[in-house]
Amino acid sequence: MSDRFGERKLFSEAAIAKAVGKLARKIAKAPLHPEIAVPVLAGAFVFAADLMRALAREGLNLETEFIWLRSYGRSEDPGDIMVLKAPSEIVRGRTVLLIDGVLDSGATLARAKELLEEEGAAAIITAVAVDKEYPGRRLRADYAMFSAGPEFLFGYGMDHVGASRGLPEIRVKGTAAPRKKKKARE
Repeated sequence: MSDRFGERKLFSEAAIAKAVGKLARKIAKAPLHPEIAVPVLAGAFVFAADLMRALAREGLNLETEFIWLRSYGRSEDPGDIMVLKAPSEIVRGRTVLLIDGVLDSGATLARAKELLEEEGAAAIITAVAVDKEYPGRRLRADYAMFSAGPEFLFGYGMDHVGASRGLPEIRVKGTAAPRKKKKARE
């Protein structure tokens, strides 16, 4: 589905709901269970809320701590990582489920892991809504709901120049889906 701004829906609300449940079941069945969820604000807040409810349905009712990092600001290009709120000592000695919206260059997730390690987390399990293609990236998420290309993503908690976080689907900007050519009638 495209709109007048050249955007298109990449992952629908229904596809996201199904994928969140599947991801929660995988995490709940894994041998290492998280003890505390640590979403990265602001981009992961919608995904984190859905994932935490799904985990509770699977028997993992996690305590929550937030960290707040900013890399995009009001741009579509990542910049320096600003730490607006670091994790507290509540993570010390615990297995953390670090939740982020999108994994592109990996800089935000790497900085978040570094902050959790500095605060003494015993183990860190990472989960992202979307793992994007990114050349040369070494960091991988332990769990990802979806994979995507390098296009800029927004919606479902991820913003586009400060807006669109409340969209129930994940959208792509400026890459309208190719249209099929109609066959000429013979």
